[in-house]
Amino acid sequence: MVQWIFSDIAGDLTIDVDSQSFILHKFPLVTRSGKIRKLVADIKDLEMSKLELFNLPGGAEAFELAAKFCYGTNFEITTANVASLRCAAEYLEMTDDYLEENLVTRTEIYLNEIVMPSLEKSVEVLRTCENLGSFAEEVNIPNRCIEAIAMNACKEQLVSGLSHLDCNNGSSRVNISCQDWWIEDLSVLRIDHYQRVISAMRKVGIHQDSVSACLMHYAQSALKGIGKRQIWDHSRTKPNGRVLLEKEEKVVVETLVSLLPTEKNATIPLSFLFGMLRMAITVDSTISCRLELEKKIGSQLEMASLDDLLIPSLQTADSLFDVDTVHRILVNFLQRIEEEEPEETQLGYESDGIASPSHSSILKVGRLIDGYLAEIAPDPYLKLQNFMAIIELLPDYARVVDDGVYRAIDIYLKAHPGMTENECRRLCKLIDCQKLSQEACNHAAQNERLPVQMTIQVLYFEQLRLKNALAGTFAEGFLSQRISSGVPSAAMSPRDNYASLRRENRELKLELSRLRMRLNDLEKEQVCMKQGMDKSAANRTFLTSISRGFGRIGLFGQPTVKRQKSARKSQGVEGNHGRRRRNSLS
Repeated sequence: MVQWIFSDIAGDLTIDVDSQSFILHKFPLVTRSGKIRKLVADIKDLEMSKLELFNLPGGAEAFELAAKFCYGTNFEITTANVASLRCAAEYLEMTDDYLEENLVTRTEIYLNEIVMPSLEKSVEVLRTCENLGSFAEEVNIPNRCIEAIAMNACKEQLVSGLSHLDCNNGSSRVNISCQDWWIEDLSVLRIDHYQRVISAMRKVGIHQDSVSACLMHYAQSALKGIGKRQIWDHSRTKPNGRVLLEKEEKVVVETLVSLLPTEKNATIPLSFLFGMLRMAITVDSTISCRLELEKKIGSQLEMASLDDLLIPSLQTADSLFDVDTVHRILVNFLQRIEEEEPEETQLGYESDGIASPSHSSILKVGRLIDGYLAEIAPDPYLKLQNFMAIIELLPDYARVVDDGVYRAIDIYLKAHPGMTENECRRLCKLIDCQKLSQEACNHAAQNERLPVQMTIQVLYFEQLRLKNALAGTFAEGFLSQRISSGVPSAAMSPRDNYASLRRENRELKLELSRLRMRLNDLEKEQVCMKQGMDKSAANRTFLTSISRGFGRIGLFGQPTVKRQKSARKSQGVEGNHGRRRRNSLS
């Protein structure tokens, strides 16, 4: 394709750019472009010169605008072409060394006065730099745009915060709950530029909540196609376009995870973290990326829901759910609990460990995991060791009662009828029969799927518990046994002694909670028994009153005969007494 800038005058120079030819004139070009001046000077054929410019940034479109500038033709510099014009001017050496207010100067004025003061225009120019490669980096356009975006966002946040000042008890505080409007603008950037923008924002002091909201919005915009993909599609044949897209998605996921805040007080919605974890698994991201997400999820696992934990497994020969990932998340949670215990000790929670924040969290997680076990138990492909590993991972004090574990194990036994007797015994040993409620004990006593040993154990503990509860000695004997077993050994270190006492104290309080629950069950049974006895007593009283009434009526005449016999008997007695008195007088 051939283009003429001025068709009325014959050109004496042909320049090829990206397979496109421009018939031009030497004089206006060599006046402003140092590169063309050097190339023309090396041409031997002075009548018809032909040049070819390789790898010109911006291509034929940018060169056409640069040529128009050389001819003095008017055109508009915009955010869409300023970056390519600036790079082309640098490539063509259109500096002030050849002519004042050359193209380099004109584009720099536009960048400094029009682009940099505006956040939106800086984002637009930065986006056009994606197609310019290293040329844009050489003239430092991306760095300047990134710094401008960060500074303008900081100014916007400051102005927005000042405009939302709330007066509370005479003191002013900044309300940062407002949505930053520039978050949506940044979602159009390529991931490498976006990463540099977020880093620059943190340096200038953008609030962490705004950064987190920005990351979440970018993830929803850039990764929305992953959710539409069929997760259960395990086909290995994929088109080249699909493979390239997956690589881009993998880079996006890993970069966003690396940008997540690392501060402990940073608030990131747990649903977003679980969503990112699912995406990381789907695009087969690096192990370090998934471990980082699992660690962040484990730090606030007590806030998760059951649906969050039901992560599908992408392995063809494995279970339906990704149990290993949940296991690692639970390990991270327990490590966090261990790290928080010394801090809570300093805050005064050692005297009442059951009320400490960490213990409240672990009780919530215990209920959550029991529900999770019941959900995955029907999976016929779930391996026994994986199922048992999650049950064994939680400590004993994470459950007040073992009804949830019993229910999950019962479901697993029902869904896996081919288990051996040894496997059933190993699995059922994880149930603490002393921590089963009355309802669970009644169900276990009649459950044919349980081993005989466990059924006997349930019946034994139920009988022993009922006997001790009725005698009123169960609690006292248990507490004395616990206290005697909690005496620290002289061979233990003071730190171990203290940890042992804390553990014993926590177990005692949990046992008291279980005793209260058992006492409530017994009270309910006593009320039911009393109500039944009252009903039977009322029935007997009613029948007795009826029979007495019939006796008074003398329906069959027998009461009258009795009265006659009794009267005769009394008369005979009186007669005898009279005769005795007469004998004594004679």
